[in-house]
Amino acid sequence: MVAQKEALRVLKETSRTFFIPVSGLPDGLQEAVASGYLCMRAIDEIEDHPEMKEETKADLLKRISQVLQAQTSVEDFAHNRLAEIFDAFKDFLPEVSTRIGEWACYAPKFIAPRVWESTSSMADRMAHWAATSFKVITLADLDRYTYSVAGAVGLLLCDLWAWFEKIQINRSRAIQFGRGLQLVNILRNHTEDLERGVDFYPEGWADKEMHAYAISNLNDFDDYTKTLPRTTFLKFVSVPRALAYATLDALARGEEKLTRKEVVQIVRQLETE
Repeated sequence: MVAQKEALRVLKETSRTFFIPVSGLPDGLQEAVASGYLCMRAIDEIEDHPEMKEETKADLLKRISQVLQAQTSVEDFAHNRLAEIFDAFKDFLPEVSTRIGEWACYAPKFIAPRVWESTSSMADRMAHWAATSFKVITLADLDRYTYSVAGAVGLLLCDLWAWFEKIQINRSRAIQFGRGLQLVNILRNHTEDLERGVDFYPEGWADKEMHAYAISNLNDFDDYTKTLPRTTFLKFVSVPRALAYATLDALARGEEKLTRKEVVQIVRQLETE
């Protein structure tokens, strides 16, 4: 089984934004959330790979999903099957992707199957989008895509916190939280996406419309959090939520992204609150 230090190292290398709140979670919940994030980051790196053909992405994601669907326990997890799938890609894909089996078994064994189910479903949906060349035409298409790659993460978080802290979180608002974060990413990466032939903006939309839609989803979730008791969930979402709002402000000022100094200042401010 992968060690905590190793899992957190890879988490920090792939996302400092989520490393900060994850590393502060209590034992048990920390492993579960880290497992979910690393598994989903693993397949996200495949979906976003700039050099891999779309049909190859779709096939690889489907095969990963099929392996995860067939698992029943951490003890008997089919690491060898995933190793076979990644054998041809071990020098092509990042560490976080090729070690997905380890991340899948990092969660406590009683909740690990929920992480596998969520990752498997997301991999299937990502495979669909890869196979259709990520074609977004309408707002409904955008909503389906953002649910596929981010909104469903919010649902997983609901289940993890319900399991660990016995608190119920509004699932619709959790979807909006994931969607809002993804919309910010789409807005920030729009130029790069266009260069690789992908456009997640619905027809007739420009930055103004995407910015407004991101704000709308984030604001709805923000209003909801004001009704919640102060738990580790609020502390966990505070960092990505604050960084999302700050990124939108930076983009509106014509900046490409937040500076490292700005990120540090935001995180430090949250730690003192």
